[in-house]
Amino acid sequence: MIYNQAELKEKRRSLRINLTNAEKLLWKYLKSRQIENVKFRRQFSINNYVVDFYSPEIKLAIEVDGDTHFKDEEIEYDRKRQNGLEENGIVFLRYLNTDVTESTEFVVENIKVKVRELIIR
Repeated sequence: MIYNQAELKEKRRSLRINLTNAEKLLWKYLKSRQIENVKFRRQFSINNYVVDFYSPEIKLAIEVDGDTHFKDEEIEYDRKRQNGLEENGIVFLRYLNTDVTESTEFVVENIKVKVRELIIR
């Protein structure tokens, strides 16, 4: 796998600058090793894909999906991307923007449970 390819640097930077409100909110809980002392990165590229949040040490990707992800072509793209990365041992958690903004504590607790599972394995 290829991480943070140079050709995707500007895309990653642009995505970090333009985080959605849900991504900004979730980042407050993921940054600075707040969950089980695990480091997460924002807008991290793996192969030709950019994931919203990623922890290289436990191979956990977290995606926060907005309205654009409900279009047929986006659903297929997300499925293909996720399957390809999962084939390389990356675990995915996927949440809707509304999940993050309306049920923040539930989402964060769900992430904590998954992080603990991955640390143990």
